[in-house]
Amino acid sequence: MQGDATDLAAAIRHGSLSAAEAMQASLAAAARQEPIGAISYLDAAMGLASADARDRERQSEPDRFATRPFAGVPTLAKDLGGPFAGLPVTAGSRLFERKGGEADSDLASRFRDAGFCLFGLTTSPEFGLSLASEPAIGPICHNPLDPARTAGGSSGGAAAAVAAGIVAIAHATDAGGSIRVPAACCGLVGMKPTRGAIPGGPSFGNHLAGIANELAVCRSVRDTALIFDRLSGNSRGPFPDPSPIDIDNGRLRIGLLANTGSVYPTDGVRLEAVEGAARALESDGHEIVPLAWAEFEWSVAASGRAFADIVSVNLAALMKTAALDEGRAEPLTQAFAAHGRALPATMLWNTLNDAVLVSRNLWALFDRVDCILMPMLSSAPLAIGSFPSDHADTDLHLERMTAFAPLACLANISGFPALTLPFGQDEHAMPLPVQIMAPMGHEPRLLSLAARLETEGRWHHRFPVAGLRS
Repeated sequence: MQGDATDLAAAIRHGSLSAAEAMQASLAAAARQEPIGAISYLDAAMGLASADARDRERQSEPDRFATRPFAGVPTLAKDLGGPFAGLPVTAGSRLFERKGGEADSDLASRFRDAGFCLFGLTTSPEFGLSLASEPAIGPICHNPLDPARTAGGSSGGAAAAVAAGIVAIAHATDAGGSIRVPAACCGLVGMKPTRGAIPGGPSFGNHLAGIANELAVCRSVRDTALIFDRLSGNSRGPFPDPSPIDIDNGRLRIGLLANTGSVYPTDGVRLEAVEGAARALESDGHEIVPLAWAEFEWSVAASGRAFADIVSVNLAALMKTAALDEGRAEPLTQAFAAHGRALPATMLWNTLNDAVLVSRNLWALFDRVDCILMPMLSSAPLAIGSFPSDHADTDLHLERMTAFAPLACLANISGFPALTLPFGQDEHAMPLPVQIMAPMGHEPRLLSLAARLETEGRWHHRFPVAGLRS
């Protein structure tokens, strides 16, 4: 596997590597891998100071140090979400200056309490509006597995940094597939948690009508499980904390969606990966229940409409509230904001009502199955430049995103948890991702099934984690 954050934390905890040495290795890797454009802002002094503080704590307060599962592990925050104190977020936009930095969000505080040492921000498209991370202000984020291809979006910089081994794990956000799509592009594990499971206060989680979640992109299922356990709960948001459901190790009914219809077809090799994952789980005694695209088609369309309307209204409000010079934004951003201003309240209300029905439709499916195995991407990661933002055709942009990841928005609009992981590679050595969805609060089941699929060993990371000795 070439290591993960758990391995790196263990090396630091056992003294074979100091936090300062791990940070120096990450900084060296960041410089070496600068051409992929994963990092939009770097503060080496911040990273080294944080690492030194962890090393001092290990010596002076070993019991406290031991309570931090990721003590001394270098990481990066996304240039959207949070915020993290000292890291000047710009949301990939020239509308914000890189100065100052707000106080820690609730989630940022939990990242620090877990022991992470932050040293920069990862590249995001402007306001997270794309499934590629290529903001006009730069840098353009390339996939480290094939630099001619996208690393995905909007957490593309985070995924590229983790896949390239600059860091072993990185903060990410997901409002329309933005954790899962980049993870799928780069051969990583990415989970969008149940709505309300992760704190989003005091501000980020209040945006986008609850469809946005924060967590991380990871190199292993165990890292995903560990960071979710550490960061989730007591979210103090507008939604109740989900109660995690105990893992049922009995015979599960696994719904299999191995078709995404004629309008948004998924290529054969990616469907074969989903079917291969189903066979692996069936060999454990689980029942495979075939599901038809027709059972998802309306919900997919309604989810796309809801995503478009919610982000547009949010963007229009932000432009007005923050008194931003909208004319300096990318043309596509301006078009989304204009759509938000022009959207009648009755139409938005209908959209939000449809979003409720999306959730209800999924609950009906989960009366028949315990989880759903489905495609994540319809094709290999697309070429750089496949999601341009120099135009004002929002419908075309949304159509391109849906064609690439037809089922990405479904989890965000419904509020259900979903996880992607690689399950093989194609003829170009690009990952073959699969996605699993489960009822709300069933992250333990998602993680258990993903861990089982991971044992098949069908994917191996290309780059080692900086600082880990082989």
